[in-house]
Amino acid sequence: MTTQTPGTGSPTRRRPGRRLIGRAFTAGLVLTTAVMTAGATAATAAPAHGDHGNHGDHGNPGAVDLGPNVTVFDPSMPVDQIQATLDAAHTAQVDNEMGTERHAYLFKPGTYGTAERPLQIKVGYYTEIAGLGASPTDVVINGKVEVYNRCLENNGTGNCLALVNFWRTLSNLSINVNAAGQDGCRQSANFWAVSQAVSMRRLNVTGGTLSLMDYCTAGPQYASGGFIADSRLPSVTNGSQQQWLTRNTEVAGWSNAVWNQVFSGVVGAPDESGFPDPPYTTIENTPVSREKPYLFTDAQGGFGVRVPDARKNTRGVSWAGGMTPGRTVPLSDFFVAKPSDSVQAINSQLARGKNLLLTPGVYDIARSIEVKRPGTVVLGIGHATLTAVRGAVPIEVADVPGVVVAGVTVDAGTQKSPVLLRVGKEHGVRLGSEHGGHRTSADDPTTLSDVYFRVGGPHVGKTETALEVNSDDVLIDHTWVWRADHGVEGFTDTQRWNTNIGRYGAVINGDRVTATGLFVEHFQRYNTVWNGEDGTTILYQNELPYDPPTQADWMNGKVEGYAGYKVGDRVKRHSLYGAGVYVFNQNNPQIHTENGFEVPQTPGVKLHHIMTVNLSAGTIDHVVNGVGDAADTTKVGVPQYIADYPAR
Repeated sequence: MTTQTPGTGSPTRRRPGRRLIGRAFTAGLVLTTAVMTAGATAATAAPAHGDHGNHGDHGNPGAVDLGPNVTVFDPSMPVDQIQATLDAAHTAQVDNEMGTERHAYLFKPGTYGTAERPLQIKVGYYTEIAGLGASPTDVVINGKVEVYNRCLENNGTGNCLALVNFWRTLSNLSINVNAAGQDGCRQSANFWAVSQAVSMRRLNVTGGTLSLMDYCTAGPQYASGGFIADSRLPSVTNGSQQQWLTRNTEVAGWSNAVWNQVFSGVVGAPDESGFPDPPYTTIENTPVSREKPYLFTDAQGGFGVRVPDARKNTRGVSWAGGMTPGRTVPLSDFFVAKPSDSVQAINSQLARGKNLLLTPGVYDIARSIEVKRPGTVVLGIGHATLTAVRGAVPIEVADVPGVVVAGVTVDAGTQKSPVLLRVGKEHGVRLGSEHGGHRTSADDPTTLSDVYFRVGGPHVGKTETALEVNSDDVLIDHTWVWRADHGVEGFTDTQRWNTNIGRYGAVINGDRVTATGLFVEHFQRYNTVWNGEDGTTILYQNELPYDPPTQADWMNGKVEGYAGYKVGDRVKRHSLYGAGVYVFNQNNPQIHTENGFEVPQTPGVKLHHIMTVNLSAGTIDHVVNGVGDAADTTKVGVPQYIADYPAR
């Protein structure tokens, strides 16, 4: 890939391609830290099932049972104690890429760390760091919250990169950057060197700069993120991030771009007029948005969930004028689930009108969680993970308005599922049709926020489709749909191709569906198929599968390969902004893919700022519909851009 060295304007050639991991990492420390409340270090007894914490806006917060994998900090606690807890968490999770441990660390309103003794947090896999304030300014971290490169060779000293820094969450707090005690390079920024399935939301960062690249460790320092929303940020160093979406945010400055940096509704965003040098895509207002729900405590110390409203044509942060517009749902209106709870119990509570809070852990799902009621909230914390069992569809959402599913990872299981998450039945066969049929709302779209999918990796996975959206008026706000290119199974590429089955990544059949941050990788046919009308995607990132054994395995009828992004042949209106399809056919470098993008040739289907790139194996012959130069091994790491299709 081509990056720019921080602090300079000169490009630096990097060898492209993701370094695969051929071994499993395990953690030697299992955290059992209990919920901590003011003046207490042990969990307070709580009800065992769905009415956990009947005091979303009143009562003793110590009675809330969020399970053993949630730690709640209070500002009265000694900084050294908090630091030790978080250091132990990082030690346990820094290499635990395919593990089962999940944890959320939540901070009650107040200030943590001082100028002399800052709180410096490092975030590992499957870890959520979040404030419990109504506003991001209610929780202040004097210190840092960081992710560094992961060093994969020579006992953790070589091959240092961020390409596999997945699955972590940071939200709803302020960071007053304080690097006291760190070495000279580390003092230069708050480092957030991450790749896919990592979200940064509702942040207020002051006192220093933010770097999305870790340039302090040994190279190659590659990074493949990423997503920021609803945040107020200082100057940002993009560095080696090959693509990134920043949405509804304020930035003091942005350093550079690599292949595909997209800004939507961002105050201070760079201008796109020089595209592709630099490759910025800037959209003045986000057409449809809804911020992710968040857990918070009220003035009495009770827990509630703020569910932001959907908004149209917005710019900047949602909390500039006070609390984010929306509704507050008391925690007593949630079934607070733990991995030991059965799907039958969860569905019973949903049928009674409860919302669902999934506490951290891995849930075996042998029948669908059925979300049928309009306005239902399903909120996972600490990267709660649903694993399909016996070919189940883990989540089914009815064709109703206002449902929000957020903070959940859905894993394929060892028996093939038809789909992992389905929103609405196929057109004409919809859940809820007995109550009037198609009942979506453009003003209150069903929303998926930070919902991630995985086929293979920690275990064998099989599904026909990962995400299927049949309802109209749906918002997808940041998703990574991943058929794993590496894992702990010990497969060769050919074995992986024949074992970890994932035919389609995202299939969008509904009309007026919007995706802000759509990352889909490595599926065996079309990674994304968009059949609905009036669809919009803002930032699309795709890698074609690494592992087809032969060209015959990678044929779409008589066509060589499947495009990374396919708009259905009958679609009349579609918009795509800032999109890249990458090729790395490491299992057979002779394989060809005819087009990166395949769309109907009609004036209403518009692609703005698209590209393909070769990562040292295989060939994409054209960017879109036979137009554009080949991304082949004579142009490794050099994107093939098209500014607009059809050409203006």
